[in-house]
Amino acid sequence: MEYDPRSERHNLARDPVTSLVVPRPIGWITTITQAGLVNLAPYSFFNLVAGHKNPFVMFSSSGRKHSQHNAEASGEFVFNLATFDLRVEMNETSAMVDETISEPEKAGIAMVPSRMVKPPRVALSPIALECKYIQTISVVGSNGNKTANSIVIGEVVNIHIDDSVIVDGMIDIRRIRPIARLGYMDYCVVDDVFTMLRPD
Repeated sequence: MEYDPRSERHNLARDPVTSLVVPRPIGWITTITQAGLVNLAPYSFFNLVAGHKNPFVMFSSSGRKHSQHNAEASGEFVFNLATFDLRVEMNETSAMVDETISEPEKAGIAMVPSRMVKPPRVALSPIALECKYIQTISVVGSNGNKTANSIVIGEVVNIHIDDSVIVDGMIDIRRIRPIARLGYMDYCVVDDVFTMLRPD
């Protein structure tokens, strides 16, 4: 099948778009509201966008949600790696709640202070990237019209790695078991890996 998602119907039972680029890492984003409440929400449109020595991360949403507003207002946010052991808690924080509700408090998620930014990190997440907000890019379509989508970019200013997942000087993904988003309501877990060396 082929179709133009802007103007043609796919005629499937469910919209296939989120099943086309998979698996997608989950950006479990911590921010702080202007009133000082901790916000925690997962974004499956998320990734690392720059190199080793000066990394940046991005997350994207359709519509201006709490995490975006808080990151822009406070200038800071934290990425927490979602793992298989934290899947229930991560899913709980995906609920649409009022900005006066703290998702980690509602879900019973322990938080600990970050090193360089005010938003705390998820205590049981083995990886956390503390970020300074850099910019928001509004996505404009090929027709020149602004869409409801925007991309939030942050510069990583501190990296937390739990010592228990470091083996022989490298991160052991099998110990972390990160989860990723597939299409629809489906997820996957990384509990097996294989290695391929680049050709000379």
